[in-house]
Amino acid sequence: MKPIIIAAGGLVTNEKNELLMIFRRGKWDLPKGKLDEGESIEACALREVREETGLQQLDLLNEVGITYHEYFDKFTNADVIKRTHWYAMKTVTDQNLTPQTEEDIEQIVWADRKQIADHLTNSYKNIVEIIDKYLNSSSR
Repeated sequence: MKPIIIAAGGLVTNEKNELLMIFRRGKWDLPKGKLDEGESIEACALREVREETGLQQLDLLNEVGITYHEYFDKFTNADVIKRTHWYAMKTVTDQNLTPQTEEDIEQIVWADRKQIADHLTNSYKNIVEIIDKYLNSSSR
């Protein structure tokens, strides 16, 4: 059985209801990352969004869902399964967006519905699924 790595991330919207998306390694993605030892899932989601985007003012709302994907982890030198817990978050746009370049983030954008759809044509299946779930949920 493959090891499971736990991670968390955010579906961050602003006052215009635009979704924050990042461009990393040739694909559109959402900010997320691995859980640190002793950290809560919620704290991990907030920390990762802050680290990867530079946003500091974030309000954590509800959990949107969980995604799974497999990849080769260079640190453990093995195939692993990443279980990512996704949270809805709200913020305001008058903050500087700073891509975390050491995580290969090249660009951060606020995307409206049309731009989200365009970006999802060049994204990962699990990202498409969690954004669709978020956009179609009544909890927004």
